[in-house]
Amino acid sequence: MANDSQSRTARRKQMKSSKKTKGTSKFKKVFMTLLTIGIVLMIGVGALFTYYAVSAPALDEEKLSDPFSSKVYDDDGELVADLAGDERRTKITYDDIPAVLEDAVLATEDVRFYDHIGIDFQRIGGAVLANITGGFGAEGASTITQQVVKESFLTTEKTIKRKVQEQYLAIKLDQEYSKEEILEMYLNKIYYGAGSYGVAEAAETYFGKKDLSELTLPEAALLAGLPQRPSGYMPFENPDLAKDRMNTVLSLMVQHGKITETEADEARSVEIEDMLIERQQEEATPYQAFIDRVAEEVQEKMDGADIYKDGLNIYTTLDTDAQDYVQQLLSNEGSIPWPDDELETGVAVTDTKTGAVKAIGGGRNYQKEGFNFATDINRQPGSTFKPIAAYGPAIEYNKISTYHQLNDEKTDFGDWSPNNFDNQFRGWVSARYALSRSLNIPTIKLLQEVGVDKAEGFAEGLGVDFGEDGMSLNDAIGGGSTGMNPLQMAGAYAAFGNEGVYVEPYTVESVEIPGEGTIDLKPEPNSAMSSATAYMVSNMLQTTMSEGSGTSANVPSLPEAGKTGTTNIGDVANNSWFSGYTTNYSISIWTGYGEDNSRGLSDAARNIPKQIFKPLMTQISQGKDTADFKKPDSVAWVDVEEGSNPARLPSDYTPESRIVTELFLADNQPSKVSQVFQKLDPVQSLSGQFNEESSTIDLSWDYGNTDGVTFRVAASINGSESRQLTTTKDTSVEITSIDPAATYEFSVVAISDNEQAENSDAATVRVQTPGSIGDEEQEEEETEESGENEEGSEEEAPSDEQSEEETEEPEENSENEEGNEGNNETPEEEQNTDQDNGNTGNEQDNEENNQDNNGENSEQNNEGGSSEEQPPQEETDTELQQNESDDQEEE
Repeated sequence: MANDSQSRTARRKQMKSSKKTKGTSKFKKVFMTLLTIGIVLMIGVGALFTYYAVSAPALDEEKLSDPFSSKVYDDDGELVADLAGDERRTKITYDDIPAVLEDAVLATEDVRFYDHIGIDFQRIGGAVLANITGGFGAEGASTITQQVVKESFLTTEKTIKRKVQEQYLAIKLDQEYSKEEILEMYLNKIYYGAGSYGVAEAAETYFGKKDLSELTLPEAALLAGLPQRPSGYMPFENPDLAKDRMNTVLSLMVQHGKITETEADEARSVEIEDMLIERQQEEATPYQAFIDRVAEEVQEKMDGADIYKDGLNIYTTLDTDAQDYVQQLLSNEGSIPWPDDELETGVAVTDTKTGAVKAIGGGRNYQKEGFNFATDINRQPGSTFKPIAAYGPAIEYNKISTYHQLNDEKTDFGDWSPNNFDNQFRGWVSARYALSRSLNIPTIKLLQEVGVDKAEGFAEGLGVDFGEDGMSLNDAIGGGSTGMNPLQMAGAYAAFGNEGVYVEPYTVESVEIPGEGTIDLKPEPNSAMSSATAYMVSNMLQTTMSEGSGTSANVPSLPEAGKTGTTNIGDVANNSWFSGYTTNYSISIWTGYGEDNSRGLSDAARNIPKQIFKPLMTQISQGKDTADFKKPDSVAWVDVEEGSNPARLPSDYTPESRIVTELFLADNQPSKVSQVFQKLDPVQSLSGQFNEESSTIDLSWDYGNTDGVTFRVAASINGSESRQLTTTKDTSVEITSIDPAATYEFSVVAISDNEQAENSDAATVRVQTPGSIGDEEQEEEETEESGENEEGSEEEAPSDEQSEEETEEPEENSENEEGNEGNNETPEEEQNTDQDNGNTGNEQDNEENNQDNNGENSEQNNEGGSSEEQPPQEETDTELQQNESDDQEEE
């Protein structure tokens, strides 16, 4: 037993020892594996870093003093600008740098400049921590030495390769040049905005000082802060931002012991405007506004790249012919009648299909890196916003037609009581009419129908940013808090001409980084709306150009669409817009006063956008095929009865003048037929009796409900042309003054009193008087006798005159029998000829007047006159005599 117990104890110890050995063995394996991986990684990283360092460019002394030039090419690949080729530069030496400027620069950019070896390990540690928490590139650790290297040999692209090469070359530069030489390189190379390269040129540009020793503390602090963002902090354009940056520099100088807090406070009290001299006019190239937009775009899309110092090859969308013409129009030598020198304008021209910006008019006297009125303004767009905010969304979401009815009437929207531009209201109008005539009330109602939320999403798809406040009902007419600029408007309108596809306007196709490849910067297209919505909006805006508010901007030879826009402060118009497009180009133009947004525009000033658009669109469209807007199968032209609400198809009796043709979505067309216009039923049981005692004819007929119906009675005598006798509300009439030897044919037609139904078919009845029967028998006998005479001998033949007269008589009778004009006159009838002809003339005049009125109204087409011209006769005692025309009398 004891041996067994000892044996078990020994085994337990052995097992524990075995487990311990196994655990230790596993840990060693994991540790060795990780150590091996770490060593391999270190070797790999070291090898990679070594490769990056070896492949870094050589330190070229010439590049250390000159900028790294970028080149800009137009849409044909032709060089249009070498951005360092025409720079203003005044070189200095280290001895020219005053202590106050050096202290300001070092406190801001590199406080341990004189202590490090070209790179600052302390700053690198801080940057690594920031990059771990904020992502790679969140914070840089570049020393002044590294900045000189970067601006001389490398790009601003944030990659590991570039950072490794930058640090390697910085160490190398620090070894080969003194600190003073490196600082001198930096201050000569840096771009300070306003076309100034180097601190000496900047001091003269901003303060008018050629001697740097004259710089004051606030001036030195301002200059030291500019290189971080020259265009953003440029004091001529952004004095408030420049002041903030200057104060930041002063605080850093205090922090690092360069100045006291008292000195900093004294410097902060100096206003930026008091330090600056008047800006000198630069001779800017005609492409400067476009190039400045290129600089912004490259900086935004390439992590802060600077086209003025990064040595890039930039391929742009610039159309130099279009840009030259824009500049010509904006100059005082152009064709535009500028009312004064202070009026400003901004112009943007884009390709409708691609979004490529072809030309930018930044202002009438645009300066390099100045305020660009085509890209920098944020002004209310006025009525140019209506297609974006109301009509487009209504078609897209509510499937309205261009006929959609809107009531233009005085309307209060809560506390807001807007009006139309002319303070007039037009009642029910179509969407097409409301948009083309730029009516406000129907547009606001349309946005209400759609809903602000849906409309906001639609507009955002066209590049509109409503900010934190979002869209409001005021935005329906472009009067809300949302601001736009011409470049944004040109891009939004282009989507309507591009079958609903929106492409953000862009100026840069691609950028080539020497030695690193090419980056494509073209934006991706996005479907912002259906092709049906795009076409229907475009078609309505074509009406605006042909007969609405844009007629004076219309180019007759082009299929184009467009919209005017004006905003007001009280009764004063302060912004004027015009945006228009074809399938090739989209153009947007703004006019107003730059700094004073409350200044009113004269009538001449308000017309400037249209006066620019017409010649500009004409010029850039010459020699190019311009296709019309393509109607998709999802849209149909439909005839509807004007005034129907909702839309109704016309009936067979709707007058042509009351039929309009409008656009409907194919799956939302009207199907019901209007019942407004119908054809009246004819009268029934029409009869006529000759009354021998009174020598009159009594006509009577039957009709159902006679409310709103009048009966028109006409007659033909012996086959002559029928003419109107009277109109009556009764179903009977007595015809007096009857010729006892004539045959009458009467017709009765039912007519609508309100002209909303087509006349009935005529009911007819023939009445022969007793004498007319005898005349017919006598005529037959005379015809037989005439035939016998013709068979007689030549000796018995009548003379030519007698024969001619006798021959005429049966011909006339024959014509009467066939119902044609002409009848025999009796002596009694001849006595009444003058009176009868006078009556005939009067009745013919009345008939012509009635027919003219019917033609104008186009409401009905009848043989007699309008019922409005001849009111119904309740009591009728009509005389009817056989009258003959003047021509018949002459015969």
